[in-house]
Amino acid sequence: MSQSSRRSSLEAAGLVHPHPGLVTASVFAGGGEFFLADDKVQVKYEMLRSHYLDGSSVTAAASAHGYSRAAFYLIAAAFAETGMTGLLNERRGRRGPVKLTDEIVEFIAAADPSRSGAQVADDVEARFGVSLHRRTVERSR
Repeated sequence: MSQSSRRSSLEAAGLVHPHPGLVTASVFAGGGEFFLADDKVQVKYEMLRSHYLDGSSVTAAASAHGYSRAAFYLIAAAFAETGMTGLLNERRGRRGPVKLTDEIVEFIAAADPSRSGAQVADDVEARFGVSLHRRTVERSR
């Protein structure tokens, strides 16, 4: 795989290092085909490896790989908790609707289509005790 096609794949997956120019670690500076400073996951892994296996200080390892000391600790904690998947960026925020359970979604789907979103939201609150915005009901339909 060429460097440009690898970079394209990384871009498509959202895994490009935000500051590849700041990566000064020797394995990336060598310009070999395997190590690519644009590969965020690889850079994170090598940063952790340089600290834990090579004995680099946290500050030196983070700096040589384009990260701050604080970011190093966050990355290390994520790696300790979930392994390699911890090196992937997680999407921020909620992972979907909080109040819409399957039962509520079924109730909304079965509601009379002539009733407004606000009216159905009132019905949901009366039946389930869950307060929904009318737009939440409208999007659920």
